[in-house]
Amino acid sequence: FNSQTGELEVVAPIAGSPASEAGIKARDRILEIDGTLASTLTIDEAAARMRGPAGTKVTLKVKAGNEEPKYIELVRDRIALNPVYFTLAQQPDGLPVGYIRLTQFSANATEGIAEAIENLESQGADAYILDLRNNPGGLLQAGIEIARLWLDEGTIVYTVNRQGTLGSFEANSLALNEDPLVVLVNQGTASASEILAGALQDNGRAKIIGEQTFGKGLIQSLFDLADGSGLAVTVAKYETPNHTDIHKLGITPDVQVPLEPISFSQIGTAADSQYQAAIELLTSDVNVVGAGLAKI
Repeated sequence: FNSQTGELEVVAPIAGSPASEAGIKARDRILEIDGTLASTLTIDEAAARMRGPAGTKVTLKVKAGNEEPKYIELVRDRIALNPVYFTLAQQPDGLPVGYIRLTQFSANATEGIAEAIENLESQGADAYILDLRNNPGGLLQAGIEIARLWLDEGTIVYTVNRQGTLGSFEANSLALNEDPLVVLVNQGTASASEILAGALQDNGRAKIIGEQTFGKGLIQSLFDLADGSGLAVTVAKYETPNHTDIHKLGITPDVQVPLEPISFSQIGTAADSQYQAAIELLTSDVNVVGAGLAKI
Protein backbone atom coordinates (compact mmCIF):
# COMPACT_ATOMS: atom_id res chain seq x y z
CA PHE A 1 0.00 0.00 0.00
CA ASN A 2 1.22 3.51 -0.82
CA SER A 3 1.63 5.21 2.57
CA GLN A 4 0.64 8.60 1.16
CA THR A 5 -2.43 7.70 -0.90
CA GLY A 6 -3.56 4.57 0.93
CA GLU A 7 -3.95 2.84 -2.44
CA LEU A 8 -2.77 -0.65 -3.32
CA GLU A 9 0.04 0.04 -5.77
CA VAL A 10 1.88 -2.38 -8.05
CA VAL A 11 5.65 -2.37 -7.52
CA ALA A 12 6.29 -4.64 -10.53
CA PRO A 13 4.41 -7.56 -12.07
CA ILE A 14 6.32 -10.84 -12.02
CA ALA A 15 7.73 -11.55 -15.48
CA GLY A 16 5.57 -14.05 -17.36
CA SER A 17 2.75 -13.90 -14.79
CA PRO A 18 -0.94 -13.45 -15.71
CA ALA A 19 -0.71 -9.83 -14.47
CA SER A 20 2.28 -9.13 -16.70
CA GLU A 21 0.62 -10.75 -19.72
CA ALA A 22 -2.53 -8.67 -19.10
CA GLY A 23 -0.52 -5.46 -19.31
CA ILE A 24 -0.52 -4.47 -15.63
CA LYS A 25 2.49 -2.24 -15.02
CA ALA A 26 4.55 -0.77 -12.21
CA ARG A 27 2.73 1.97 -10.26
CA ASP A 28 -0.71 0.90 -11.48
CA ARG A 29 -3.23 1.12 -8.63
CA ILE A 30 -5.55 -1.78 -7.81
CA LEU A 31 -8.85 -0.25 -6.69
CA GLU A 32 -11.02 -3.35 -6.40
CA ILE A 33 -10.54 -7.12 -6.15
CA ASP A 34 -13.63 -9.05 -7.24
CA GLY A 35 -15.80 -6.07 -6.31
CA THR A 36 -14.22 -5.43 -2.89
CA LEU A 37 -12.53 -2.07 -2.37
CA ALA A 38 -8.82 -2.69 -1.96
CA SER A 39 -8.62 0.26 0.45
CA THR A 40 -10.71 -1.71 2.98
CA LEU A 41 -8.24 -4.63 3.03
CA THR A 42 -4.86 -5.20 4.61
CA ILE A 43 -1.98 -6.12 2.30
CA ASP A 44 -2.25 -9.77 3.40
CA GLU A 45 -6.01 -9.83 2.79
CA ALA A 46 -5.56 -8.29 -0.66
CA ALA A 47 -2.88 -10.86 -1.55
CA ALA A 48 -5.09 -13.70 -0.31
CA ARG A 49 -8.01 -12.52 -2.48
CA MET A 50 -5.82 -12.33 -5.59
CA ARG A 51 -4.28 -15.77 -5.06
CA GLY A 52 -6.16 -18.97 -5.83
CA PRO A 53 -6.06 -22.30 -7.65
CA ALA A 54 -4.62 -22.32 -11.17
CA GLY A 55 -7.34 -21.89 -13.78
CA THR A 56 -9.68 -19.85 -11.60
CA LYS A 57 -10.40 -16.20 -12.31
CA VAL A 58 -10.10 -12.91 -10.44
CA THR A 59 -11.28 -9.50 -11.64
CA LEU A 60 -9.30 -6.40 -10.75
CA LYS A 61 -10.26 -2.77 -11.15
CA VAL A 62 -7.02 -1.08 -12.16
CA LYS A 63 -6.11 2.57 -12.67
CA ALA A 64 -2.97 3.51 -14.58
CA GLY A 65 -1.76 7.09 -14.15
CA ASN A 66 -4.49 9.58 -15.02
CA GLU A 67 -6.36 7.12 -17.23
CA GLU A 68 -9.88 5.96 -16.49
CA PRO A 69 -10.01 2.80 -14.34
CA LYS A 70 -10.63 -0.44 -16.19
CA TYR A 71 -11.60 -3.95 -15.20
CA ILE A 72 -9.09 -6.70 -15.98
CA GLU A 73 -10.00 -10.38 -15.66
CA LEU A 74 -7.03 -12.58 -14.86
CA VAL A 75 -6.85 -16.35 -15.06
CA ARG A 76 -4.72 -17.55 -12.16
CA ASP A 77 -1.76 -19.73 -13.03
CA ARG A 78 1.22 -21.35 -11.36
CA ILE A 79 4.14 -18.92 -11.53
CA ALA A 80 7.66 -20.21 -12.10
CA LEU A 81 10.09 -18.29 -9.89
CA ASN A 82 13.44 -19.17 -11.44
CA PRO A 83 14.97 -15.72 -11.02
CA VAL A 84 17.69 -15.84 -13.70
CA TYR A 85 17.49 -16.09 -17.48
CA PHE A 86 20.52 -15.65 -19.74
CA THR A 87 21.54 -15.95 -23.38
CA LEU A 88 24.40 -14.94 -25.69
CA ALA A 89 23.55 -12.49 -28.47
CA GLN A 90 26.06 -12.26 -31.33
CA GLN A 91 25.99 -8.78 -32.84
CA PRO A 92 26.47 -7.96 -36.58
CA ASP A 93 29.83 -6.34 -35.77
CA GLY A 94 30.95 -9.55 -34.09
CA LEU A 95 30.65 -8.40 -30.45
CA PRO A 96 29.23 -11.26 -28.35
CA VAL A 97 26.94 -9.75 -25.69
CA GLY A 98 25.80 -11.75 -22.68
CA TYR A 99 22.23 -10.88 -21.69
CA ILE A 100 21.18 -11.68 -18.10
CA ARG A 101 17.67 -11.00 -16.77
CA LEU A 102 17.12 -11.10 -13.00
CA THR A 103 13.46 -11.07 -11.92
CA GLN A 104 13.86 -11.09 -8.13
CA PHE A 105 16.49 -11.28 -5.39
CA SER A 106 15.72 -14.72 -4.00
CA ALA A 107 17.96 -16.98 -1.93
CA ASN A 108 19.38 -18.65 -5.07
CA ALA A 109 19.74 -15.47 -7.15
CA THR A 110 23.46 -14.95 -6.45
CA GLU A 111 24.30 -18.52 -7.43
CA GLY A 112 22.18 -18.16 -10.57
CA ILE A 113 23.90 -14.93 -11.66
CA ALA A 114 27.36 -16.41 -11.00
CA GLU A 115 26.51 -19.48 -13.08
CA ALA A 116 25.15 -17.26 -15.87
CA ILE A 117 28.34 -15.17 -15.98
CA GLU A 118 30.58 -18.26 -15.99
CA ASN A 119 28.48 -19.90 -18.72
CA LEU A 120 28.47 -16.78 -20.91
CA GLU A 121 32.21 -16.28 -20.36
CA SER A 122 32.80 -19.83 -21.59
CA GLN A 123 30.77 -18.96 -24.71
CA GLY A 124 32.98 -15.94 -25.37
CA ALA A 125 30.91 -13.01 -24.08
CA ASP A 126 32.87 -9.72 -24.27
CA ALA A 127 30.16 -7.40 -22.87
CA TYR A 128 27.07 -7.73 -20.70
CA ILE A 129 23.54 -6.44 -20.26
CA LEU A 130 22.01 -6.94 -16.81
CA ASP A 131 18.23 -6.53 -16.99
CA LEU A 132 16.66 -5.40 -13.69
CA ARG A 133 13.41 -4.11 -15.20
CA ASN A 134 10.27 -5.00 -13.23
CA ASN A 135 12.42 -6.53 -10.51
CA PRO A 136 10.70 -5.52 -7.24
CA GLY A 137 13.63 -6.53 -5.05
CA GLY A 138 13.72 -9.25 -2.42
CA LEU A 139 16.59 -10.22 -0.15
CA LEU A 140 19.01 -7.36 0.58
CA GLN A 141 21.88 -9.80 1.10
CA ALA A 142 21.34 -11.23 -2.39
CA GLY A 143 21.63 -7.72 -3.85
CA ILE A 144 24.88 -7.13 -1.97
CA GLU A 145 26.38 -10.47 -3.00
CA ILE A 146 25.44 -9.92 -6.66
CA ALA A 147 27.09 -6.47 -6.56
CA ARG A 148 30.25 -8.20 -5.31
CA LEU A 149 30.22 -10.42 -8.42
CA TRP A 150 30.78 -7.28 -10.53
CA LEU A 151 32.87 -5.13 -8.17
CA ASP A 152 36.39 -5.71 -6.84
CA GLU A 153 36.16 -2.94 -4.27
CA GLY A 154 34.13 0.04 -3.14
CA THR A 155 31.00 0.73 -1.12
CA ILE A 156 27.84 -1.03 -2.27
CA VAL A 157 25.27 0.75 -0.09
CA TYR A 158 25.02 2.87 3.04
CA THR A 159 22.39 2.50 5.74
CA VAL A 160 21.49 5.69 7.61
CA ASN A 161 19.48 5.60 10.84
CA ARG A 162 17.40 8.36 12.42
CA GLN A 163 20.44 9.70 14.26
CA GLY A 164 22.35 9.99 10.98
CA THR A 165 24.71 7.15 11.86
CA LEU A 166 26.14 5.44 8.82
CA GLY A 167 26.63 1.74 8.23
CA SER A 168 27.88 0.28 4.99
CA PHE A 169 28.35 -2.88 2.94
CA GLU A 170 31.55 -3.15 0.92
CA ALA A 171 32.84 -5.11 -2.07
CA ASN A 172 35.67 -7.24 -0.73
CA SER A 173 36.50 -9.96 -3.26
CA LEU A 174 37.65 -10.42 -6.85
CA ALA A 175 34.92 -9.72 -9.43
CA LEU A 176 34.04 -12.49 -11.86
CA ASN A 177 34.90 -10.37 -14.92
CA GLU A 178 35.86 -6.87 -16.05
CA ASP A 179 33.83 -6.68 -19.27
CA PRO A 180 31.74 -3.61 -20.19
CA LEU A 181 28.34 -3.67 -18.51
CA VAL A 182 25.00 -1.93 -19.11
CA VAL A 183 22.13 -2.21 -16.62
CA LEU A 184 18.51 -1.85 -17.74
CA VAL A 185 16.00 -0.29 -15.32
CA ASN A 186 12.43 1.00 -15.38
CA GLN A 187 9.71 2.20 -13.01
CA GLY A 188 9.32 -1.36 -11.72
CA THR A 189 12.97 -1.57 -10.62
CA ALA A 190 12.76 -1.32 -6.83
CA SER A 191 14.46 -1.92 -3.48
CA ALA A 192 17.39 -4.37 -3.81
CA SER A 193 17.38 -3.74 -7.58
CA GLU A 194 17.94 -0.04 -6.95
CA ILE A 195 20.72 -0.78 -4.47
CA LEU A 196 22.49 -2.94 -7.07
CA ALA A 197 22.00 -0.44 -9.91
CA GLY A 198 23.15 2.45 -7.70
CA ALA A 199 26.25 0.56 -6.58
CA LEU A 200 27.30 -0.29 -10.13
CA GLN A 201 26.58 3.24 -11.35
CA ASP A 202 28.29 5.16 -8.54
CA ASN A 203 31.37 2.93 -8.62
CA GLY A 204 31.76 3.54 -12.35
CA ARG A 205 31.25 -0.14 -13.14
CA ALA A 206 28.22 0.18 -15.42
CA LYS A 207 26.08 2.56 -17.44
CA ILE A 208 22.37 2.63 -16.55
CA ILE A 209 19.78 2.79 -19.33
CA GLY A 210 16.01 3.10 -19.05
CA GLU A 211 13.61 5.02 -16.82
CA GLN A 212 13.70 6.53 -13.32
CA THR A 213 13.35 3.65 -10.88
CA PHE A 214 10.61 3.11 -8.30
CA GLY A 215 12.22 4.70 -5.23
CA LYS A 216 11.87 2.14 -2.43
CA GLY A 217 14.66 2.58 0.07
CA LEU A 218 13.41 2.34 3.65
CA ILE A 219 14.39 -0.19 6.32
CA GLN A 220 11.42 -1.08 8.51
CA SER A 221 10.89 -3.17 11.61
CA LEU A 222 7.55 -4.87 12.22
CA PHE A 223 6.16 -4.89 15.76
CA ASP A 224 3.31 -7.21 16.75
CA LEU A 225 0.47 -5.58 18.70
CA ALA A 226 -1.78 -7.18 21.32
CA ASP A 227 -4.83 -7.27 19.02
CA GLY A 228 -2.97 -9.34 16.43
CA SER A 229 -2.21 -6.42 14.12
CA GLY A 230 1.25 -5.12 13.36
CA LEU A 231 3.02 -1.78 13.24
CA ALA A 232 5.73 -1.09 10.66
CA VAL A 233 8.25 1.47 11.92
CA THR A 234 10.89 3.00 9.66
CA VAL A 235 14.25 2.67 11.40
CA ALA A 236 16.70 3.58 8.64
CA LYS A 237 17.09 4.26 4.92
CA TYR A 238 19.41 3.23 2.10
CA GLU A 239 21.80 5.57 0.28
CA THR A 240 23.93 4.78 -2.78
CA PRO A 241 27.74 5.07 -2.57
CA ASN A 242 27.45 8.73 -3.67
CA HIS A 243 24.85 9.28 -0.91
CA THR A 244 21.82 9.45 -3.19
CA ASP A 245 18.69 8.85 -1.09
CA ILE A 246 16.90 6.04 -2.93
CA HIS A 247 13.50 6.37 -1.26
CA LYS A 248 10.88 8.06 -3.49
CA LEU A 249 13.66 9.45 -5.71
CA GLY A 250 14.96 6.25 -7.25
CA ILE A 251 17.98 5.88 -9.52
CA THR A 252 18.38 8.24 -12.48
CA PRO A 253 19.65 6.43 -15.61
CA ASP A 254 22.72 7.68 -17.46
CA VAL A 255 20.66 7.34 -20.65
CA GLN A 256 16.90 7.92 -20.46
CA VAL A 257 14.93 5.62 -22.77
CA PRO A 258 11.16 5.17 -22.30
CA LEU A 259 9.84 1.62 -22.24
CA GLU A 260 7.48 1.01 -25.15
CA PRO A 261 4.63 -1.49 -24.59
CA ILE A 262 5.91 -4.97 -25.48
CA SER A 263 4.92 -8.52 -24.65
CA PHE A 264 6.95 -10.79 -22.37
CA SER A 265 8.24 -12.73 -25.38
CA GLN A 266 9.60 -9.50 -26.93
CA ILE A 267 11.87 -8.64 -23.98
CA GLY A 268 15.48 -8.62 -25.12
CA THR A 269 14.62 -8.54 -28.82
CA ALA A 270 14.60 -5.95 -31.63
CA ALA A 271 11.16 -4.81 -30.39
CA ASP A 272 12.65 -3.84 -27.01
CA SER A 273 13.78 -0.20 -27.31
CA GLN A 274 15.74 -0.16 -24.05
CA TYR A 275 17.56 -3.39 -24.89
CA GLN A 276 18.41 -2.01 -28.33
CA ALA A 277 19.75 1.19 -26.74
CA ALA A 278 22.03 -0.95 -24.57
CA ILE A 279 23.30 -2.87 -27.60
CA GLU A 280 23.94 0.39 -29.45
CA LEU A 281 25.89 1.79 -26.50
CA LEU A 282 28.02 -1.35 -26.17
CA THR A 283 28.82 -1.47 -29.89
CA SER A 284 29.38 2.27 -30.38
CA ASP A 285 32.53 4.34 -29.96
CA VAL A 286 31.23 5.73 -26.66
CA ASN A 287 33.21 4.65 -23.61
CA VAL A 288 31.40 1.93 -21.68
CA VAL A 289 33.00 1.35 -18.31
CA GLY A 290 34.18 -2.01 -17.08
CA ALA A 291 35.89 -2.76 -13.78
CA GLY A 292 38.36 0.07 -14.01
CA LEU A 293 38.62 -0.39 -17.80
CA ALA A 294 37.09 1.37 -20.77
CA LYS A 295 36.00 -0.14 -24.07
CA ILE A 296 36.53 2.06 -27.12
